[in-house]
Amino acid sequence: MKKGILVVSFGTSYKATREKCIDNIENRIKNSFSEYIVRRAFTSNIIIKKLKEIDDIEIDKPYEALMKMIDEGIKDIIVQPLHVIPGFEYSKIEKSVSRANHIDGVSIRLGMPLLNNIESYDEMIEAVEFQFPELNDDEGIVLMGHGTEHFANAAYSLLQRRINEKRNNVYIATVEGYPELEDIISELKLKCKKLFLIPLMIVAGDHAQNDMAGDEKDSWKSILESEGISVECMLNGLGENEKVANIFINRIKEIE
Repeated sequence: MKKGILVVSFGTSYKATREKCIDNIENRIKNSFSEYIVRRAFTSNIIIKKLKEIDDIEIDKPYEALMKMIDEGIKDIIVQPLHVIPGFEYSKIEKSVSRANHIDGVSIRLGMPLLNNIESYDEMIEAVEFQFPELNDDEGIVLMGHGTEHFANAAYSLLQRRINEKRNNVYIATVEGYPELEDIISELKLKCKKLFLIPLMIVAGDHAQNDMAGDEKDSWKSILESEGISVECMLNGLGENEKVANIFINRIKEIE
């Protein structure tokens, strides 16, 4: 029986970060599992549509990709999401896997995102620390998470707690969840004269380029600078981090 791996990302329309992050992880997976046929899917309908309209690039949604694989005779499939938390996007993948798993003769196993159990938080911290610059006493790091209204947003608070057990100069805020930058800015002003802003996302796409590092007055960079804090933006997605890529490879090995 043919074996396949479907790698599912949220996606991005930014070519450079897509190549450095998503392509990097997918290529690492292909090299680590040479006996598998590896395919791609995105969960963001908006990005899929945008890539088709602007760049004429066709990316499948998870269920579409699974059905194509099954039609090709690939019926032993591992689905590995490239997501940070098990939120709404992960739920989309779960539904697609459940639906396709009802087909006779098909076996589909779903891997976990980066954050899923206590051990995974420590694993994640070790990986992201690999990207951190050396800090002076009056410097800190702000990690920009995506955030969500899904209850999985609580993962950011747990990650912050685990980080605080090791060090007190790293802060997490989110774009679309809790905490937002405004929830931590008073503490940042008290403790830091300089901050390094780093995306806690697989790709350094629109949120990182604009919401974090943009020149508009409502970007995190502009807001912090208006408060007298020096800011340096590090526009590297987690997908460029080899330690993060290794975590996803291990997620696959856990269910292989």
